[in-house]
Amino acid sequence: MTNYAVIVAGGSGTRMGSSIPKQFLHINDLPVLMHTMNTFHNFDAHIKLILVLPESQIDYWQQLCKEYQFQVNHQIAKGGSTRFESVKNGLSLIKEPALIGVHDGVRPFVSPDTLKRCYHHAKALGNAIPVLDAFESIRQVDDECSKALDRSTIKLVQTPQVFHSDILLPAYNQKYTSLFTDDASVVEAYGKTIHLVAGNRENIKITTPFDLVLAEAFIKAGFEESEEEELEI
Repeated sequence: MTNYAVIVAGGSGTRMGSSIPKQFLHINDLPVLMHTMNTFHNFDAHIKLILVLPESQIDYWQQLCKEYQFQVNHQIAKGGSTRFESVKNGLSLIKEPALIGVHDGVRPFVSPDTLKRCYHHAKALGNAIPVLDAFESIRQVDDECSKALDRSTIKLVQTPQVFHSDILLPAYNQKYTSLFTDDASVVEAYGKTIHLVAGNRENIKITTPFDLVLAEAFIKAGFEESEEEELEI
């Protein structure tokens, strides 16, 4: 079964306070998105990569590839008005039985061990998503008050979220709702149980200037994975 990764990069850079979309900002003199794609290629040199970009950003990306002599092979799909539509457009390029990981383009520090867990368990169980334990106190807020939650029942969700193609492709034929916040929520609505595996703490989503500071620190530290305890599945 072929491994795929659909890498979704539709950011605008608004929260960064930048006119440059966050996926094109630099860490260690290379655009974030290239770091992300290198991570998958280094994990599996034969993985098939599909990059989903807003149509208005495709020419700029291709210019960057020439400028940086970026040689990682990939297909490009046009993004849609929602993440759901963007992922669906990327999935439309997959025409064979596959394990499909869907990943945020601005998460360049997913570790090889996390990738291995996700693809390995998805092959065995149909799907796998990486999560972390909540390690701070959590409160739920409504219009009138707040209340403490038991953080032992809470998991923080990351990507890539990996699925058999015979599950993910039909799941994305469902009608879109605002409850679809990630791929797991789409597959769950399709009637499938979601399986959890351990993520890695460095697998941050780069969305703010503080995240860029963390990213540079990870690079300088050599990005050594902090192993999380394996979750029961």
